[in-house]
Amino acid sequence: MQDTELYETLLGVSEPWRVTKVELDSSSNRVDVWVDDRSGVKWNCPECNKKVSVYDHSEERIWRHLNTCQFGTYIHSRLPRVQCPDHGVKQISAPWAEPGNRFTLLYENWVIDILKECDVTGCNRITGTSWYEAWNIMEKTVVRGLNRKKNLVPETLGIDEKSFTKRHRYETLVCDLSTGTVECVLEERGQDSLEGYYGQFTKKELGGIKAIAMDMWDPYIAATKELVPDAETKIVFDRFHVVQQVTNALDQVRRQEHKILMKNGEDYLKGTKHLWLMNEEKIPDWRKSEFDEVKKLKLKTGRAWAIKESLRHFWDYSYPKNAEKYFKRWYFWATHSRLDPIIKAAKTLNRHLPNILTYFKHHITNSLTEGLNSKIQTIKQMACGYRNRDHYRKAILFHCGGLDLYAHS
Repeated sequence: MQDTELYETLLGVSEPWRVTKVELDSSSNRVDVWVDDRSGVKWNCPECNKKVSVYDHSEERIWRHLNTCQFGTYIHSRLPRVQCPDHGVKQISAPWAEPGNRFTLLYENWVIDILKECDVTGCNRITGTSWYEAWNIMEKTVVRGLNRKKNLVPETLGIDEKSFTKRHRYETLVCDLSTGTVECVLEERGQDSLEGYYGQFTKKELGGIKAIAMDMWDPYIAATKELVPDAETKIVFDRFHVVQQVTNALDQVRRQEHKILMKNGEDYLKGTKHLWLMNEEKIPDWRKSEFDEVKKLKLKTGRAWAIKESLRHFWDYSYPKNAEKYFKRWYFWATHSRLDPIIKAAKTLNRHLPNILTYFKHHITNSLTEGLNSKIQTIKQMACGYRNRDHYRKAILFHCGGLDLYAHS
């Protein structure tokens, strides 16, 4: 087999294209392959698909292709231009690359696979591309994936916030809970941000939403009630954030009591912070006896912890009426605990009780969104943070958007 025939097979080149020359430069670890069209061939006009003759050929272009063994491989070609009586002179596209791209389809898809596994800098080390080349591929594939995606509102949504940088700068994540993917990344976490997402759909489309999991953040609630039909029956306050309200109150009680105890020279609560914040079954075996001894002291923190743990049983019920009765009993205990942070948290939950009870109708949580948050945090750490918000959003959609990223011939 001739080297030209070999590369026609490797590149998948078929009529009317043919490999006319192959050059190997072992000193620079490089293979150059020239691909030309056969003379006398008529092409389809890119606009109207009419068979027309070649007008001339463009200047030679070079595309980076996958390596041949350890040798970098480059394709050279002068692409034909055709003369259409209706549309004038038009450029014929290369079957091995997208128009305007200096990488072949196979090479670009390989870079996408690498980018999925590591950050842009790591991709540079593996592929030999520059940082800007690798980032441009990521950016372009996200745009391509978004253009291919059908603009449909998911039936079950999860809405959560993600910190962009310090100083309280946030992004809003809108997730499809049925697929576990990020639908949209919105700048800031205000009401206008979420209304901008809802605003791209009609009332009928928004009416198809069955349930929306979110935390008790007023701007999210207001935006949803403003634009989503029957939002009052569809909003589900995430159980993690509900328990977190009481967990945070417990920690306030612990800090206040620890401060008073330390002034009296008593360090019972020293080093126990995470024991109180954990779920009881997750406390390590080697610390259980220590924790039991602290609980026997009948501290305020111990009472707050018991109230927090008791709330977790609220989710064990199957029917909303039974769950509501349990909550009312828990609420009486919490509001008569003489622990101000606990009382405040309990009253907050009571105000939002209708949309806590909707959990028993829809049975959704933001756990998938929280999992995506962890993945996004890993992406952020790999990149050593993002200074550019647009880059941050595109990286989230690349890794978590469930998009069709790959180049197709």
